[in-house]
Amino acid sequence: MRIFMAGGGTGGHINPAVAIANELARIYPGSEFLFAAVPGNMEDTMIPKQGYPVAHINIAGFYRSLLPWDIAHNIKAAWWLMLSGHRADQILSDFRPDIAIGTGGYVSGPVIRKAEQMGIPVFLHEQNAFPGVTTKMLAPKAETVFLAFPEAQARIPDGKHFEVVGNPVRQSFIGITKKEARRRLGLDDHFTIVSVGGSLGATAINKMAADLMQWHAEKGEINHIHGFGKNGRERFPKMLAERHLDLSKYPRIKAMEFIDQMDLYLAAADLVISRAGAITISELEMVGAPSILVPYPYAAENHQYHNGMVLQNAGAALVVEEKDYSKDWLIGEVQKFVDSPERVRSFSENASKLAVPDTCARIGESIRKTLEAKGITG
Repeated sequence: MRIFMAGGGTGGHINPAVAIANELARIYPGSEFLFAAVPGNMEDTMIPKQGYPVAHINIAGFYRSLLPWDIAHNIKAAWWLMLSGHRADQILSDFRPDIAIGTGGYVSGPVIRKAEQMGIPVFLHEQNAFPGVTTKMLAPKAETVFLAFPEAQARIPDGKHFEVVGNPVRQSFIGITKKEARRRLGLDDHFTIVSVGGSLGATAINKMAADLMQWHAEKGEINHIHGFGKNGRERFPKMLAERHLDLSKYPRIKAMEFIDQMDLYLAAADLVISRAGAITISELEMVGAPSILVPYPYAAENHQYHNGMVLQNAGAALVVEEKDYSKDWLIGEVQKFVDSPERVRSFSENASKLAVPDTCARIGESIRKTLEAKGITG
């Protein structure tokens, strides 16, 4: 079996692509894989580290701005778009895949569209509750559109066939209990908050963490682990200084640039404060973690807000947009969680009900059945 994969730009597109490739490699031993990658983009680094080869194609999105550097970028993006069809044809003609799979991002657009034009069976995976432009464009001719959230189906008209399968998450998130996670991390039974804004950090979440620490530090009754990210390396200590906080005096509070063992920390938490990326949502569901979600306001089509609302509507999370944040609101809501183990339990159970632990197996089995019906057996 020759399998072509395209998904890039962010880990939210890349990790599902790699997970699906791993499952198909199990189903079809000896298969050959090729991933599309924009030179210098995240997928160009991450995918080879997973042992898969890449073929380069230049493609980029357009900026909605008249600033000189954005205009220059858009001219380059338009030129790349003009050339992308020919390059996609080259890649697919040379590799001759039996199937093509797209998981989103700009790199998926031209190559998966070309695969459809060439009559290659195409499968798509959409990670977000609000589908991206690429998925909407490619869905009508896809064999199957795999969805992480049922809410996405109403926003993709004309798709041939939908299956709600969830998002692939790392195996380490599956089956871990709060008790076991806390034992392995050396945490006691006090109320535990984990706040994180991603590897780069998020100014809004750093501010929320600092506000909470100022509120609960002197009480000494809350464990709080915060990841301030690369961009918070200088900013977060200043936020603490503005609040006259010296964390060395408070053993229950830990702040670090990057939180290792995120699976354990999320499972150990009574409350998580984070962005609302698709994979983060799925990880919170898998460990049953109650959460306060702060959508990244500049995400395409505000899709993080829609992701977060899936959990809020299920009674598993609270969503607050950056523009609506207030310190008093945050402290009030956190206090409700601290005072009510039943509230924590309810949010946790509601999150767990949404979890899909066998996403890759579902996708792999569906693809296998579709291909067998077409006489493609690998």
